[in-house]
Amino acid sequence: MKPALVVVGNGMAGMRTVEELLALAPDLYDITVFGAEPHGNYNRILLSPVLAGEKSVDDIMLNTREWYEANGITLHAGDPVVHIDRRRRIVRAQSGHEVRYDRLLIATGSKPFIIPVPGHELPGVLAFRDIADVESMLSASRDHTHAVVIGGGLLGLEAANGLLKQGMAVTVVHVTDALMNQQLDKPAAQLLQRALEARGLKFMLEAQTAEIVGPDRVTAVRFKDGTEIPADLVVMTAGVRPNIELAKSAGLHCERAIVVDDTLQSYDPRVYAVGECVQHRRATFGLVAPIWEQAKVCAAHLAGAGHRRYVQQASPTRLKVTGIELYSVGDFIGAEGSEDLVLRDARRGVYKRLVLDGPCLVGAVLYGDVQDGPWYFDLIQRGADISAMRHQLLFGPALAA
Repeated sequence: MKPALVVVGNGMAGMRTVEELLALAPDLYDITVFGAEPHGNYNRILLSPVLAGEKSVDDIMLNTREWYEANGITLHAGDPVVHIDRRRRIVRAQSGHEVRYDRLLIATGSKPFIIPVPGHELPGVLAFRDIADVESMLSASRDHTHAVVIGGGLLGLEAANGLLKQGMAVTVVHVTDALMNQQLDKPAAQLLQRALEARGLKFMLEAQTAEIVGPDRVTAVRFKDGTEIPADLVVMTAGVRPNIELAKSAGLHCERAIVVDDTLQSYDPRVYAVGECVQHRRATFGLVAPIWEQAKVCAAHLAGAGHRRYVQQASPTRLKVTGIELYSVGDFIGAEGSEDLVLRDARRGVYKRLVLDGPCLVGAVLYGDVQDGPWYFDLIQRGADISAMRHQLLFGPALAA
């Protein structure tokens, strides 16, 4: 009999690991997958175009039910695992169905953080995390007018843009004084805000939500200064938290997330974890690039070809709001002793800021013209000495060569 691999989580991280494993050792395991959602695996990153009406749910499916069947994988969709018995090596699903494992892969992802203000459980208050959330937002946009998005990060702006395209009046509420403050410096954030305002979005910065108002459905959002704005729909995009309750209840070592080593193995040698639910050398993860690398490393070890080690690397951020070009990577704020190279072209709507630490490029923010982003990213990754091209660096590889 083949050893049994059970995958807890049917999202992008877990299924990418399975795909990598099938490429290395297609017949090694009997594979069973449990997922909370009643679908195959889909590209969560493309939920924004679905909300905006640019793609359908079918367009973003990565692994259909037929794919699981063709690869001999047993899929339990819409039946999440609720208990792991590590002593007996058995998982139990919500339905009561139990499956034994020889190797267990936990890929439970993350959960949206819902700000626990009064009224946060009212109908009309949603997260932006899965297909069901998008379907609820699309339904609300057909029957209601005013949307408030709480959180001015990447996900919040994508949600706001999608709801605007569905005809809603949208206000983005953000607790700091600049949008996407985790990825952008202030000048780039201001350019982004002006571009989005020109499309019709409204913004309330440095605004702290105090209460979501409504008798039986949300009707308004009230702030700590006493002001209030109408809202038929509230979308919370104020961050995510690693989904580790199942792992903790199984006695796995967790801090902010499931602690794994360089092979993506937990403290239990039979249990691996990948994606947004893991913590590796004190870091947690939310971008695709590092999670794809985790999948490769984890699959190699599950396949018995354990020569790879996971190494953290910087990952770039690109904004997916249609028509707005934005790219940031690395340490774009800088530290004491670092140096900035800045290019501003107001007529073309172009802004570039490069952060140097000695002879090395350590960070970049690009707005309006991002074609050189991958080149800057490569220089950062390699720790390249840019001294000889320092004066041409802002103008890209053609002039810096």
